[in-house]
Amino acid sequence: MKKLIEFGRKAMFYIRVLSGYEERRIRSYRLQLQQRLQQAEERKAAVRKIPEQIILSEVKRMVEEMQALNKKLEDTEVAIHEYFKPLDQQAEEVMKMQLKGDERRKDELMEAMQRQALLEMANAEKLKNMQIQGTNTNVQEKTSRETQSEAR
Repeated sequence: MKKLIEFGRKAMFYIRVLSGYEERRIRSYRLQLQQRLQQAEERKAAVRKIPEQIILSEVKRMVEEMQALNKKLEDTEVAIHEYFKPLDQQAEEVMKMQLKGDERRKDELMEAMQRQALLEMANAEKLKNMQIQGTNTNVQEKTSRETQSEAR
């Protein structure tokens, strides 16, 4: 019985091969295998891209966080600048007042130095005039003595 069943199977196989049914079945099976391989390759490529996509998404997230942090820093800097603006203005006014005071002191010192220089020049002029007058009187006295001694 087993032999009969085995013979029947072989006969059916030969009939299918001769009719072309088996060839079509083999082609369709091979086509299915090719499609499965192609899908597996696509999934493999997608799996390879996943780490890249994860890395890219992580980098994008970090860039966004850094931009948000930069924005917060800029806002904080502006807030600090606005907070200290009145103090800066007051410090600027104090500095201007000090500079004006220093300028006045400098001007007063310059005037005092000019007055001192003028007084020294006047004193030097007086001394010079006195020396000239002293020499003139000495010369006059000598000439008058000489004229008196000659007259005697």
